[in-house]
Amino acid sequence: MKKKELLQIINNELLDKLFGFCYARTSDSYEAEELCSDILFALVKAANGEGEIENAYPFIWRVAHNVYADFSKNRKLNSERFYEGNPEEELLKLTSTAGSVELELAEDEDELYLKSIYRSIAFLGKAYREVMIAYYLDGKQTAEIARTQGISETAVRQRLFAARNAVKGEVKDMDSMNYKEKPVALQELDFVIWGNGNPAWGDPRDVCTRQFSKHVVWLCRNKAMTAREISEKLNVPMMYVEEELEVQCKGENGEYGLLKKLDNGRYITNFVLLDKEEITRAHNIYIERIPKITELVIEHIEKHKEEYLAFPYLNHRVDLNLVLWQHMPDIRNRCKKAIGDILKKEYFADVERVVRPFNVFGYLNPDNAKSYGIGWDFVAAHDVGGYSEVSISNIYGAGVEKHFACGHNVANDMQLLLVLKSIKGFKVSKLKEEEKEHAAKAIEQGYIYREGDMLYTKILACTKKAGEGLYEVNKELEARLEDEARALAGEMAKLIRECVPEYLLSDFGSVNGLASMPLENGMIEELIKKGYLSLSENGLGAEGCFVEVKK
Repeated sequence: MKKKELLQIINNELLDKLFGFCYARTSDSYEAEELCSDILFALVKAANGEGEIENAYPFIWRVAHNVYADFSKNRKLNSERFYEGNPEEELLKLTSTAGSVELELAEDEDELYLKSIYRSIAFLGKAYREVMIAYYLDGKQTAEIARTQGISETAVRQRLFAARNAVKGEVKDMDSMNYKEKPVALQELDFVIWGNGNPAWGDPRDVCTRQFSKHVVWLCRNKAMTAREISEKLNVPMMYVEEELEVQCKGENGEYGLLKKLDNGRYITNFVLLDKEEITRAHNIYIERIPKITELVIEHIEKHKEEYLAFPYLNHRVDLNLVLWQHMPDIRNRCKKAIGDILKKEYFADVERVVRPFNVFGYLNPDNAKSYGIGWDFVAAHDVGGYSEVSISNIYGAGVEKHFACGHNVANDMQLLLVLKSIKGFKVSKLKEEEKEHAAKAIEQGYIYREGDMLYTKILACTKKAGEGLYEVNKELEARLEDEARALAGEMAKLIRECVPEYLLSDFGSVNGLASMPLENGMIEELIKKGYLSLSENGLGAEGCFVEVKK
């Protein structure tokens, strides 16, 4: 190939390899960037020459090794020539763009130059910043700094030389900078990050609540970044960027963070994080198929209506509407599972799974985004209402109000205690005076209802033993959904391959989970339109509530 065609094969993959080559041969990412820039300059210069190259890649790496040899030689010469004079004199030299011409500065100009110097030092990498401060600001000699840092005196001189040149470059361009406008205000990022598994193991979301943290994570989304690149992008001093990167890599438990550090010194996201366009595309894949999926669910309901109603509930009367509300989370999960199984078997069987006790996944919230998803809270109690064990659940969302949250104290909730009393029926005449007001509230909330002189639970109730087989009626639903699930899985697999980097493909199930968020709401809306589900007038009712008891 001709030398002029050399630049056509320099892509991001090759640049990452070149940077890795440089990072392995230098002390940190700042010095690696400097060496990598020299290599690229040499390649550009070679591309502008005449002649041909027999094999491009050996030529590129030969150039890289030659530039590194010169880089090492110059670094050694520079360290030997470094002047260990008065720190204040050296600091003044930094204000000269040539390094030797002393400038006549007005007092305000002098102050501005000094500010620019201090700012430039703040934007240096940690290794360079520490020796720069120790030498120029603390007045320590290179030998003392070397002992403190645990490095050689030559390494100290090398870092001082490189850092001084970097500061000179910043000061040289000072006239084009408006320091009053820096650092810039960070635009607000609205992350929606979900988690599943055992959060007690360590939830990395807990250390990513500040806007600065979110911006650092977002910059590393699917593209490896150095601390210096992040510092320049956000216009935030390196000391803060480096500290934030360390926090985000460690996460809450020191093992699982939102970022990870690569071997070449760059940082990249450690979880699936979709942008606004990607999450909208993912949601639309499900939204477009909700009407057809709901038709199949209705076919299933019609076929098994008698089975739904024949389940051994303890209620005086059983309402199909309440039964279907109770089954909606399971129906949703079976639909999602049917699609997830096809993704696993037919599209990502070759992907090695990464198993963690806790996983996170999320997206950048679209503007005017619709809220999706159904909440499901569960509480348990012992020796209350005449039962040794009690479990109570309530789902909420899509028009259903929340009754209680996880951790709710059943023993102190008079309305729920009345629900337990009324499972077998409870005479109104036996209500104590202090219970009457609570009974009225329980009726208003849709927990219980009155029939003659009796109070009965409206909330669905069964024994714990019977509850183990509650969802058996939905087993064949996955087979009924197979054709629709296969078509949807094909679209989802295509999106995942396009939007998720290869190193995160093992989290394909998480992407499917995010995409399926509109499914339950959408099915509920369709079932309400077709008369299979209904809502209480005030949003508070027995819909989605369920009790299991043990004597």
